[in-house]
Amino acid sequence: MLTVQVIAVAYLIGSLPFSFLVARAFGVRDVRQVGSGNVGATNVLRSAGKVAGALALVLDVGKGAAAAALTGRLAPGEAALPAVAAVAAVVGHMFPVWLRFRGGKGVATGLGAFAPLAPVASLGAVVVFVLAALATRFVSLGSVAGGAALGAIALALRGPDPVAIAAVLTAALVVFRHHANLRRIFGGTERRMGQPKE
Repeated sequence: MLTVQVIAVAYLIGSLPFSFLVARAFGVRDVRQVGSGNVGATNVLRSAGKVAGALALVLDVGKGAAAAALTGRLAPGEAALPAVAAVAAVVGHMFPVWLRFRGGKGVATGLGAFAPLAPVASLGAVVVFVLAALATRFVSLGSVAGGAALGAIALALRGPDPVAIAAVLTAALVVFRHHANLRRIFGGTERRMGQPKE
């Protein structure tokens, strides 16, 4: 019963549509109708400006961290439940009930959720994200590389424990949610960082 409650609470925390709400507060009526259509910090940045993008990023990271931390308090000593909560928060961000299950891609929320659970792997994921994004000027490719690094580093350092398995599952979800971006990259139509709107 506790596991079901943890999943439900973490999902609802993850599904809080901060990027949507921040964009609206900064004058973008529906961030799903502009730019890439993604409910995430990058699209908020491009459509509503740097301050809005930074605020959306902080809030999306924060809700992932809150879901994992709250589970740790509700079920101290339960190693698996915070990992389950981390995945549930990411799923909530990707498929939020408040936005008819059309959400973001889970990168920032996943980082926030795993930062307290696997700090070394999370830091490694950030480094890989930055290097890949700067080298290719594709935020989406950096996100995919960072997500994959999170799972790989967690598995390498921890072995097949609940946190590492959850990190691998989250990485797979992040890659899946970027499938359209990857198609555009291969097709030469994905927008690069700094590239003006057409």
